[in-house]
Amino acid sequence: MSRDALAPGSAGLHLVADLPLLRPEEQVFTAMLDGWRNQQLARNLAFSTIEGREKAAKAFTRHADAFPWAWSAHMLDEWLADLRALRHLKRSTLRGYAEAVRSLCAYLTDPAYGWATECQDRFGTHPIQISHEWNTAVHLQEAECDPAKRAFTRAELLAFFDHADEQVQQVRGGGRKGWLPAFRDAVLFKTAYAFGLRRNETRMLDVVDFSRNPHAPAFGDFGLCQVRHGKAKKGAPPRRRGVLTIGPRAGIGGMDWIVEVLQQWTQEVRPAFTHATSPAMWPSERGPRIGFTQMNTRFAAYRDALGLDGGLDFHSFRRSYVTHLIEDGWDARFVQEQVGHEHASTTALYTCVSSDFRIRTLLKALEQTTRAALGPDQQKRNT
Repeated sequence: MSRDALAPGSAGLHLVADLPLLRPEEQVFTAMLDGWRNQQLARNLAFSTIEGREKAAKAFTRHADAFPWAWSAHMLDEWLADLRALRHLKRSTLRGYAEAVRSLCAYLTDPAYGWATECQDRFGTHPIQISHEWNTAVHLQEAECDPAKRAFTRAELLAFFDHADEQVQQVRGGGRKGWLPAFRDAVLFKTAYAFGLRRNETRMLDVVDFSRNPHAPAFGDFGLCQVRHGKAKKGAPPRRRGVLTIGPRAGIGGMDWIVEVLQQWTQEVRPAFTHATSPAMWPSERGPRIGFTQMNTRFAAYRDALGLDGGLDFHSFRRSYVTHLIEDGWDARFVQEQVGHEHASTTALYTCVSSDFRIRTLLKALEQTTRAALGPDQQKRNT
C-alpha cells in the first residue's frame, strides 16, 4: 500500500519503517498522539476538544507511569478514583477524561492505523481498550450541572444590574481609569440576559450581528440579534440562530429596554476604546475582543459584593431569560426557538419558575378541570 493510501493517523505516516529510534517509547508515543490528532482533525472535531483530549491522555500516562501499549483497566480505575477522591472533580469532567482515554484506545486498536502491529514488533505487546461502560461513568441524564446552579430572581437580577451601573458612576465620578470597561461589562451582562445568550455567544458578538426587524421597526438597528457562534454538536460547525428583541404585548413585559442601552453603548461609549475599529461588539483595553477571564472575574466580583448565592454564574442570565419569559406568559415554543434548543425538554430544564407562578398555574388548571367536570348546564345554574 502506498503512503498516500494510508489513513491520516496510521503508523506508517508517522514512523519510518525499520528505522531505529533513539528513545523508542517516547518517540512512538509522540507519533501516536500526532496520528490521533490528525484522525480527529479529519473528523472535523474542534481544536479545543482535541487539545483537551490530548492533555487528558498525557495526564493519564504520567499517572500510570506507562505508555499505551502497557495500559490496563486497573490503571484507569485508579486514576479516575484519585481524581474523584482527591480533586473532587465533577461527574461530567470525569466522564470527559474517561472518554479521552477510550477514544485514544479505540484509535490505537483500530487495524486501519497499524499501531497494534507496530507496538507488537517493537515492544512485544500492543494497546487494548481499557475504558468500558462497566468501569467509567455513564451519561444517564441530559442535564448534569451542579444542582446549586439556578436562575436569578427578578429582585437579584435588578440588584445585579443596578450594582453594575453604580460601579461605572463611582469609577467615573472619582476620576479613575476603568470606567470604560466597567460600562462595557454592564452592557454585556444586560445583553446576555435580554437575548438569552450563552457566555461564548455573548463574547463572540460583532457589531454587525445586530440588525433591523422589519416587523418591529420601533427597535431600529437592534430588533434582531444574529448568533453565529452557538453551541455546536460534536464535529459540526457552530449553530446559528436569530434572536428577536422582545417588546411588551397585552400587558406582558418585554426586553425592549435593551435597545436604548445598546444605542448608547455603540454610539457614545464603544468608540472611545482603543480597539474600536475591531468588529467585536465588546473590545478589550488591550485587544480586539474581551476574554473569558475578564467576563468571569467581573461577574464574580459583582455577585460576591452583593452577597448573592454562589450558584449564580454567567449562564444564570440565560436561565433567567427562559424562566422570566415563561412566567410572563410567552409561548414555550417561541422561547425554545429564541434560545436555540432542539428539544422542548431542554428548555424545560432551564425553567426555574417561582412558587407564585406554580401556584397560579395550579389554580388555573384546577379551575379548568372543575369547569369541565361540572359541564355547561351546572355552570349556568351556578351563575
